[in-house]
Amino acid sequence: MVREVARNRRARRDYAIEETYEAGIELRGSEVKSLRQGRVSLDEAYAKVDEGEVWLLGLHIAPYGPSGLRGHDPTRPRKLLLHKREIARLVGKVGRAGYTLIPLAIYFNERGYAKVELALGRGQTKVDKRRKIIQEEEERRAREAMKRFR
Repeated sequence: MVREVARNRRARRDYAIEETYEAGIELRGSEVKSLRQGRVSLDEAYAKVDEGEVWLLGLHIAPYGPSGLRGHDPTRPRKLLLHKREIARLVGKVGRAGYTLIPLAIYFNERGYAKVELALGRGQTKVDKRRKIIQEEEERRAREAMKRFR
C-alpha cells in the first residue's frame, strides 16, 4: 500500500512531462518523522545532476518538534538514489535546452521507504497551456454529447 505524502499539483500544468522515474531520498531521522506527519512542501523543488549524482534542491521539510536542537536544516540539498544507468540517461536528456527535472510526488512505498516520483519535463508557454485547456474542454463537450446521443 503506497501512502502519498505530498504532490506537486502545479508541475503537470507548468511542464510537459515526458518521462517519470522513481528515486529514493537520502534522509535523516527527524526528516523521516516530519515526512510521516506530512509536513513537506514541493512547490519550489527541482532536481539537478551534479558530478554523477542527482540532488533535490528547494524541498522544504519542516523541522520535527521533539527532535530539539539536533533537528535538520529544512531546505538542505538532499541526494536522490538512482541507478548509474538512469543517471547517465538523465545527464544526456537534461543537457538539452529547455528540459528540467521536477519532483511530482513524495510517498512511502510498501516497505516503508520514502520515494520521490521524478519527472523529466519541458516548460510550457502560456500558449501551450491555453491550447491544452481548450482541448480538454472540447473533449469534455464531446463526451457529454455522446452521453445525450445514447
